[in-house]
Amino acid sequence: MQTTGFEDALSARVDGMLDACTRCGACFAACPITAPAGLAAADPSATVAGVLDILRLGDGTAEAETWARSCTLSGACIKACDYGVNPRFLLVMARLALARKASEPAARRKRGVDTFRKLSQEVTVLSQLQLSEEALIRLGQRPAKEPPRVALPDVVFYTGCNVLRTPHLALLCLDIMDVLGIDYRVMGGPTHCCGIHQLRAGDVETLSRFAGNTINKLAQSKTGEVLTWCPSCFVQITENMLPTFERATGEKPIDLTPFVRFLHGRIDILQPLLKSRIELKVALHRHPGVPGVAEAAEALLRAVPGVTVVRLDVPAVGLQSNSLAVLPAYQKELQLKELELAAQAGVDVLVSVYHTDHRELCAHQRDWPFHILNILDIVGASMGLHQDDHYKTMKIKQDVDAIISDASDLIKRHGVNLDTARAVIINGMLGDQPLPLQGPRQRP
Repeated sequence: MQTTGFEDALSARVDGMLDACTRCGACFAACPITAPAGLAAADPSATVAGVLDILRLGDGTAEAETWARSCTLSGACIKACDYGVNPRFLLVMARLALARKASEPAARRKRGVDTFRKLSQEVTVLSQLQLSEEALIRLGQRPAKEPPRVALPDVVFYTGCNVLRTPHLALLCLDIMDVLGIDYRVMGGPTHCCGIHQLRAGDVETLSRFAGNTINKLAQSKTGEVLTWCPSCFVQITENMLPTFERATGEKPIDLTPFVRFLHGRIDILQPLLKSRIELKVALHRHPGVPGVAEAAEALLRAVPGVTVVRLDVPAVGLQSNSLAVLPAYQKELQLKELELAAQAGVDVLVSVYHTDHRELCAHQRDWPFHILNILDIVGASMGLHQDDHYKTMKIKQDVDAIISDASDLIKRHGVNLDTARAVIINGMLGDQPLPLQGPRQRP
């Protein structure tokens, strides 16, 4: 089939939304980060018009640039639009336009390559510090020792890249699917990158190759259904890449379903398997960026016998925890408020959903009178499933030498360079702590 080209298709999608936008400002008015971004006094209609100017002319107002750069992907803007426009997509494209304007193609390509290489090294090393060869094979990060299966699986489970830093979460996904009898194949890691780093760098040419290759790889199932863990990959593929791929080729080879929503959709099958009673008072760490995930997570927790869920009065914003890194002071403020309210509520556990949430929160367990667990830890425990959270164990130590010592056998077994391991632990684990640890606190 004749294609229009990825970049042409992307531009055509943007042009269509620009034509549909009425500049009413409803998306800006609904955005939960305008005040934290210093835009409380900005005119909604004028700011939206400034974003359109960035996309059409390459220049916009200062308020429009600030709004585009401060987007945390909460998605409230999408619900607010009555004209079929995806404002979140337009803000992503505005950031892309600003990145392309700021540097030449060679510099953009280098920035994308450097960021991707850093990601690849950190993901690879951190997973090797925690996992056996067999577990790496299971997660698709080593060649299988058995002949590859001939028949296509019913579904593909797509880890994305960064969940491999906290691999016990991905392993629990597989354990749960095994119990449910799901026929799946695992794909993910840096070899299946969604292209987000190339997008952020403004390198559209490399982005199109990455995204196209990954979409084609993920299409290897009977149903075309891809179960996704990473919310960033979900938005990148479903909003930015897949519709563009479809416009360029006339084909839509896959559909993506967030794993937590997938589980909730099978709650009638899952609930009889939740056999162990777990007496816990929990609060759920929430993000609204992927519709229905927080609601599905709460329903799954309430389905576990003995679990009581309480709500904390903390704004739920952003796609996931690290999406708030564009507003670091606000990110710290929200995390500290949530920890304080969880302690005041007397919860036993603050429950994360996504891997980035878990990475940023888990070490705070050292200092507060409750545990930090992932939703899969709790659901899995009720099913009789368990995977050790080595990431949390290591991060709580806050000591690179102690971590190296504890992982020494795996470091030798996988041939990890000690200097590389040390640098990754310092920068990719201990440095990944937006709200600093503060010392032990007692339950009020």
